[in-house]
Amino acid sequence: MVKYDIIIIGAGPNGLTAGAYLAKQGLKVLILERKLEAGGGLATEEVTLPGFLHNTHSIYHMMVDYAPAYKDLGLDNSHYKVRYVYPSLQFALPLQDGRAVCLYTDVEQTCKSLAQFSKHDADSYRDMHRRFKEYMEAFLAPATYVPPIPALEQAAKLDDSELGREITAYSEKSPKQIVDELFEDEHVRTLMLYTACHWGLEYDIEGVGYLAVLYLNRATNYRLSVGGSHMLSQGLNKVLIENGGMVWGSQRIKRILVEGGVARGVELEDGRMVEAGKAIISTIDPHQTFLKLVGDDKLENDFVDRLNDWKWESWSLFETHLALESAPQFTYPETAGAFVHVMGYETTQDLINHWDAIKRGELAAGAGFNACFPSIHDPSQAPPGKYTALISQMAPYNLKEGTQKWYGLKFKEEQAERCLDVMQRYIPNVRDALLWKSMTTPLDIQNKFLDMVQGSIKQGAYHPFQMGYLRPNEQCSQNRTPIKNLYLGGASCHPGGLVLLGPGYVAAGSVVEDLGQERWWKEPETVTVARQAGLL
Repeated sequence: MVKYDIIIIGAGPNGLTAGAYLAKQGLKVLILERKLEAGGGLATEEVTLPGFLHNTHSIYHMMVDYAPAYKDLGLDNSHYKVRYVYPSLQFALPLQDGRAVCLYTDVEQTCKSLAQFSKHDADSYRDMHRRFKEYMEAFLAPATYVPPIPALEQAAKLDDSELGREITAYSEKSPKQIVDELFEDEHVRTLMLYTACHWGLEYDIEGVGYLAVLYLNRATNYRLSVGGSHMLSQGLNKVLIENGGMVWGSQRIKRILVEGGVARGVELEDGRMVEAGKAIISTIDPHQTFLKLVGDDKLENDFVDRLNDWKWESWSLFETHLALESAPQFTYPETAGAFVHVMGYETTQDLINHWDAIKRGELAAGAGFNACFPSIHDPSQAPPGKYTALISQMAPYNLKEGTQKWYGLKFKEEQAERCLDVMQRYIPNVRDALLWKSMTTPLDIQNKFLDMVQGSIKQGAYHPFQMGYLRPNEQCSQNRTPIKNLYLGGASCHPGGLVLLGPGYVAAGSVVEDLGQERWWKEPETVTVARQAGLL
């Protein structure tokens, strides 16, 4: 039997992050990956024509300025070739009357844009930007990179300071309540509500308003990986290999070997056994980890019941990747340099109609989406003089006609054409410039990433009973599980998905702590400050 200190299941961003940290700790690390290539959602592929690089899952990286891995692992060193573009115009919502709501990295530029619609909203944004940045630096960002604590304990800590009480007050509100209280103009509200909810929040859900605050702050902090999102996974993989770690691709795991309530290793589908001398970290979803690989016969009934209560996300994504022969010609030139274009919405009701249609399993006629043109910001992602584009539309996995309908090529083509109809209102030459397109449906996402059940891009819904200390449940919330030496380290645990590099980072710390070793890496300064302030 081959023996490693640490076995990690899944070579996505969190598996690679945990593996890189633990390999640098001096532990013998093996990552087992079902696919041919490491990276998971950090995928960049030529899905249209040769030379056109498309980021087929993750594209908008929003925590580059806070995630400890970039500095700890030296990813920002030229050796690893992990570089980012930070466009000054982050979001643009073009409107039919010729105006556009724009969010810039520069606060005053944003306020100037919002003032076209409402002086009140410009002033409110300026104040919001300042306050939400304080919340991020003091608590929200530090809390992303430490194990969560029970909700009542965390609430008590926040209640001891004015800033903490403000964060709690926002947490009790829904995203729509927050946006409506801050802004008065309907167009401004539309873009703000989109940015607050697009990563998986229900517009009317209460109890996770702190995430809306985080997303509104992050709306001017999106980065694009130069060379494609896979460059981040390549960098993480290189750190792992340089420190003696290994990735085995194309592996099918039959079961996690559990003896006497302790995880000892894994058995592969081909019969090979791999021993884990110290720990196993699973970065895949809770159902696969426990119900398939561990087996419910080795788990308490209450724990199994809790797993079966896990809720996947209410919507997924329908994406269309475009290879363009010439540059997109925008009807509104001021928006041409935007990183994220939100197209097809005029009012918050347009958004709500879209979300409500998804709940009914319907594809709303003329529904909007976000669009990106990566090669405008990073020409290396397309052949010289050519361009790439992405249309990313919220869509239901469970169609009312049946999920299998997503397999139909004609159906996918029709949906892509509907999206192009909307895009053409803002980019009249898009069809003339189109060389090829490739579509990805919610069902395709599930088939490609088995841990994204029902196309759930974050391994599970974001709601009060599946966040923080309850993600995925109170018995696994700090990475440790009822099976000794088995840990969770994927998007199904705190802090969640979206290439935060948080779950893998926190899981690595939990393993090293349980081994009684001193970590080679230092606690982020923001975390130390938050602890000293009594917020963590």
